[in-house]
Amino acid sequence: MNPTQTAVAPTTTSTDKLQQLKAVTVVVADTGDIEAIRKYQPQDCTTNPSLILKAAQLEGYSGLMGEARGWLKSGESVDDVIDKLTVRVGTELTKIVPGNVSTEVDARLSFDQDALLARARHLTALYEENGVGKDRILIKLAATWEGIEAARILEKEGIRCNITLLFNLEQAIAAAQAGAYLISPFVGRITDWYKKSTGTQDYAVDEDPGIQSVQEIYHHFKSHGYETIIMGASFRSAAQVEALAGCDRLTISPQLLGELAADNGKLEVKLNEKMGHETEDTITEAQFRYSLASNAMAGEKLAEGIRGFAADTEKLGKLLAEVKQS
Repeated sequence: MNPTQTAVAPTTTSTDKLQQLKAVTVVVADTGDIEAIRKYQPQDCTTNPSLILKAAQLEGYSGLMGEARGWLKSGESVDDVIDKLTVRVGTELTKIVPGNVSTEVDARLSFDQDALLARARHLTALYEENGVGKDRILIKLAATWEGIEAARILEKEGIRCNITLLFNLEQAIAAAQAGAYLISPFVGRITDWYKKSTGTQDYAVDEDPGIQSVQEIYHHFKSHGYETIIMGASFRSAAQVEALAGCDRLTISPQLLGELAADNGKLEVKLNEKMGHETEDTITEAQFRYSLASNAMAGEKLAEGIRGFAADTEKLGKLLAEVKQS
């Protein structure tokens, strides 16, 4: 569902909750597993280094890993091979989903705007070599100041961006003001932080800090007329997904897609607002950086997310090096 569309609550409980959700929200598969995507038939799918690492070890990708062996033996660098592998996985996914495939730029470049621009353009060119146009791809960039500024430039070049690892309202506003096509606020990782920080074992859905964060962004975007798409991500339970029914998009793991598909209860639409026309000042770099310094959760989870994706990229490089030796 585009931000300008009006959500309409399902009028029947004869379908499962996944089908009801698809009626009010664009469902995105948070996986590179081709079989899972075929099974649940999402509109879009999104990947990241962690998911690419998992996909590379699936039987369905064994042939592609064999090709990667050849690329390495021909003298290509590990980083170049990772990019080619990522794009080939993404290309296969475009053959299954009718919508967009999100592809992440190396998280190790998250604070280097020029490097982010170069890598994003390179990934886009690789997709075009594989017959996939810009209209099918979203380039994922971490929600650093440099990532958002890179998105500002890329959007003007027709390269649509997905701003990921997003944990506070200021990151979201900055991305929208930069013209980013889509943002991915991380629900579950926010909840994880608060559980650990407060010692709370569990949160009721209406008190869940991760859910509240996306609700705040959603309300703010709609009241201010921002057209950037909001895609809730990083869910820990089907209940969290249901709590955001009606959000523009939700990216959901195969496990939770399966739980929703197995539930024939009634799904209640939680988010449904018309666009408003409030205005606000442009967020400055100083304000942006201070928001992360003053919000322990957002600052810590952004840094942790970048470290985690960078580590999985390096693990993928080691896996490819092992393939080369085999």
